[in-house]
Amino acid sequence: MFKILVSDQLSEEGLKVLRAVKDFQVDVKTDLKPEGLKEIIGDYDALVVRSATKVTGDIISSAKKLKYIGRAGVGLDNVDLEAATQKGVIAMNTPAGNTISTAEHTFSMILSLSRNIPQANASMKKGEWKRSKFMGVELYGKTLGIVGFGRIGSEVARRAIAFGMKILAFDPFLSKEVAESMGVEVAELAEVLRGSDYITVHTPLTDETRHLISHKEFSIMKKGVRLVNCARGGIIDEAALMEAVKSGVVSGAALDVFEAEPLAADSPLLKLDNVIITPHLGASTQEAQVNVAIEVAEIIRDALLGAGVRNAANYPCLEAEICKILNPYINLGEKLGMFTAQFVEGRFQEITITYSGEITAHNLTPVTMAIVKGVLSPILKETVNFVNAVSLAKERGIRLRESKSLQEGEFVNLIELEIKTDKETKSVAGTLAANKQPRIVKIDEYYVELSPVGEMVFIQNWDKPGLVGSLGTLLGKLNINIAAMTFGRDRPDGKAINVLNVDSPISQDILEKVRKLENILIAKVIRL
Repeated sequence: MFKILVSDQLSEEGLKVLRAVKDFQVDVKTDLKPEGLKEIIGDYDALVVRSATKVTGDIISSAKKLKYIGRAGVGLDNVDLEAATQKGVIAMNTPAGNTISTAEHTFSMILSLSRNIPQANASMKKGEWKRSKFMGVELYGKTLGIVGFGRIGSEVARRAIAFGMKILAFDPFLSKEVAESMGVEVAELAEVLRGSDYITVHTPLTDETRHLISHKEFSIMKKGVRLVNCARGGIIDEAALMEAVKSGVVSGAALDVFEAEPLAADSPLLKLDNVIITPHLGASTQEAQVNVAIEVAEIIRDALLGAGVRNAANYPCLEAEICKILNPYINLGEKLGMFTAQFVEGRFQEITITYSGEITAHNLTPVTMAIVKGVLSPILKETVNFVNAVSLAKERGIRLRESKSLQEGEFVNLIELEIKTDKETKSVAGTLAANKQPRIVKIDEYYVELSPVGEMVFIQNWDKPGLVGSLGTLLGKLNINIAAMTFGRDRPDGKAINVLNVDSPISQDILEKVRKLENILIAKVIRL
């Protein structure tokens, strides 16, 4: 008998999936305080939540029998994944459940912007009849720019194509071949911004995508562009948007998400007649709520019954003995993936993984899953997990190659990751230190000794005297402490690299100051 606790509201259709299994005891308790949940969680094999329940490390530490946590929704911000992983609890989400709902809401926004539907409705309810005031535009023949071409972005594209629109898509993981098969043109972000009549964003919110569209981006858009955000608040700089609307650069915007939610009653956005506002309704359809409930119930059911694990955010392997051997390499692989993905420039085309040494005696599928997850995570964030990473890469036309060599080289065990893009090919190799902690030992042709953790600054420079001193002086003046530094060079007076582990976040302004130092060729921030 397996005991399942449902601690947030869940559609009845989802509960039926669980209750249909005779070996399941399903308890629905949606009014639990944290202390109450902590007291009873030790009796349960699985926990199902939405966003209200906060599954903290303290609660997880009390979960003596807990094997699985299922989240009915995309994000897992309310689950302490590190604590769950340490406890051996697998956390799963439902990334696909609201895809159609959000895509349809996005297209509703596009249509509303085109035909001034909300404004005309409000006018009519005031007793007015002002047809000329609400002159609209057709979608047919217009260009829709889609920033982020995952599940939702691609569904929006299908609907736009049906309306006779041309699609420009920006997504670093989208290959031209896959895009062309859908009738979509791949472009760089600047090209999308310059060439689109409508722009819709569908990316996760990360340090890289926060204010992805701001003053600079508005300055290169077509005059009269229309903008939609049903993804995450903060991707579009709201202050910059308001300026662009008032100046006429943006003729209309439709927002379902905001930098601060709920939106303040005195928000300036509410005063702009050509900005359409909805209260984060992207996933708010009856069908979406049923879909995520059924999906989370099915993944919990299948996991408990031994039918496989899906949509796991922290699932690498299940057998205890194998996990003990592979877990350090899984950790290394994910960090190699995240490091290399932020190190390389361009649109991803091919991922090549080479394993060598004693580790090749094992089934390394979990390590490959971790590497590909690491590669995709900086952009896709919570939508990618250990289970779906490889399939997501293939969906985007990214080729995956894997090879093994039993021969030991310079290291007893070595994992080398190479990423080829439309601009360059970069490789990073790593191994384990004596304490089983990950180490990066080679970046392209440069040998290094790097701990891949936290905030790092990667620098390529000419190997000239004084660089380290000027770099240390600059960061010291900016109150940035250097925790560790590693060097590599091909020859004296040639090109060299420096990688710094620092204790504080590096802002874009600080990075620009580093780039202006003499003999610096490249400087970029890498966050793990």
